[in-house]
Amino acid sequence: MTLFEKIIAREIPAQIVHEDGQCLAFRDISPQAPVHILVVPKKPVPRVAAAEGADEPLLGHLLVVAAEIAKKEGIAESGFRVVVNNGPHGGETVPHLHVHLLGGRPMHWPPG
Repeated sequence: MTLFEKIIAREIPAQIVHEDGQCLAFRDISPQAPVHILVVPKKPVPRVAAAEGADEPLLGHLLVVAAEIAKKEGIAESGFRVVVNNGPHGGETVPHLHVHLLGGRPMHWPPG
């Protein structure tokens, strides 16, 4: 089981901000911005490159949930960033697809 599967199973505690039938969203334990929330599908897709056509509705759902959380967190109007890391060079540290929602401060380009 990945770290995220253990959080979904409630084997590891997390500060949950959203849950529905398809995903769980919780605050990152090492935030890179004042708001840093991970939106994680309950279905264990290892990374976006491993997603299949059947996963298309799930991937869209993750982005819609991220936008809804941004509104609830008060960062939708000022702006926010969504990030999906893929593979070691992309910064992936947990082999379970997830969306980072970052906001509450200006974001710079290009990212690290």
